[in-house]
Amino acid sequence: MNGRERFLNTLSFRISDRPPLFEDGIREDVLKKWRKQGMRKRDKLEGLFTFDYREEIEPNLDPLPTPTRWPNNMGGLKKHKNRLNAYDPQRLADEWGKKVLDWKKRDYAVILRIHNGYFLTMGVHGWQRFMDAIQLLVDDPDFVEAWMDMYSQFACQLADRILSEVEVDAALFSEPIGGNHGPLISPTMYSTIILKSYLPILDVFKSHGVNTLIYRTYANNRALLSPVVKAGFNCLWACERNPLAMNYRDIRQEFGKDLCLIGGIDADLLRQTQEEIYRAVMDLVPPLLEDGGYIPLADARVREGVPYQNYVYYRNLLEVMTGLR
Repeated sequence: MNGRERFLNTLSFRISDRPPLFEDGIREDVLKKWRKQGMRKRDKLEGLFTFDYREEIEPNLDPLPTPTRWPNNMGGLKKHKNRLNAYDPQRLADEWGKKVLDWKKRDYAVILRIHNGYFLTMGVHGWQRFMDAIQLLVDDPDFVEAWMDMYSQFACQLADRILSEVEVDAALFSEPIGGNHGPLISPTMYSTIILKSYLPILDVFKSHGVNTLIYRTYANNRALLSPVVKAGFNCLWACERNPLAMNYRDIRQEFGKDLCLIGGIDADLLRQTQEEIYRAVMDLVPPLLEDGGYIPLADARVREGVPYQNYVYYRNLLEVMTGLR
């Protein structure tokens, strides 16, 4: 069974030889430090551990050209729409035609990222713009709704354009909208203004036979999960999460097979002792693997503070639990 089949079978609760084992996201600065801790210079991670390759198609989702001032009224929003041309050649990666041909022959999972979430859609790249985006929700929700609907039309066109050429295995929506204490927007406001605009995009994926709809979130979005699942998302990928609030075993108990899970292993745990790593991983991973619909993975990139031997121990433990050792 190849990586693509494992991905599709696992996230459909079908029988697989094992779940995919993805690479955790390790930068060169971490590898440089590990080489001082016992990792040989000639060793590569893919030679030491089993990794199922995956690829995320990341079209340019920003307004082009980038605005110097973001709209603050309906008139400005109409002009802003001209920057959201789904057929702009700059939307797709270089050598797009060659990539399309390569994807037709692939044996690994391909995921299409099609939305960057509310704040980035509203142009939030700093504190002042963040305050503007929050204030608009209170002062002019109709304007925000019109903005999100406009962006939804753009994302639908772009998704349809890509899906007419590429058979992807999952859709991915990124939603950095939470803090450690909870989402920065109320569940009611999120559902009625923001989440509603995602529904037409989900319909485009469903019309192309894409059944895995991933909601990649950050910190603590626990209060938003019920409306997210109700909207049609069926896979959660929680990154840099609040481990207590976003506990995967609790989430599985609440949502059952309505929600597949990717990740859930606290990356900060890898700084602890190997005994602590063992206890935490064994508490989380085997029950979820037994249920199915789960891909074990650290919930963030591995940082410099993680000792090399701890990472070796953690990856070997995953391989044992998934039947590779």
